[in-house]
Amino acid sequence: MNKKCVLLASCAAALLWASTVIADSVAPGDVMIENLSVAQSLVGQPGDPVEGRKTFANRKLGNCLACHANADLDDQLFHGEVGPSLNGAGSRWTEAQLRAIVVNAKAVFTDLTVMPAFYSLEVGENVREELVGKTILTAQQVEDVVAYLTTLK
Repeated sequence: MNKKCVLLASCAAALLWASTVIADSVAPGDVMIENLSVAQSLVGQPGDPVEGRKTFANRKLGNCLACHANADLDDQLFHGEVGPSLNGAGSRWTEAQLRAIVVNAKAVFTDLTVMPAFYSLEVGENVREELVGKTILTAQQVEDVVAYLTTLK
């Protein structure tokens, strides 16, 4: 088999895998927060804490540091103080509780929390037109952030 065929076969396999992962994700409107928890993974498997740490610190994705202090990311500047410190988050909340908080903090705390719903389409009023119907994070990114937060003991 020549290099082009191998490359095409690899690309096809990657696309098939990606579509399977996306197809297996729980849609934002189907996530059930019960007892302030989301018991099951949104993607059917645990997240990657290394990727979750990157998403957590990324100012264009989670932007978690804008509101939360986190000693694990002391190398990053400008930790916020609006939300609670996330030092020890993995000891204070269960994985299911952390998943619910990241999915839609307003459903866990109250509508008055400033924390956005990262995997919900219930985002309030005056949403920019190109963002209507989209979540801030993907289901996989939510799982990765949750996996990361559980490591903060």
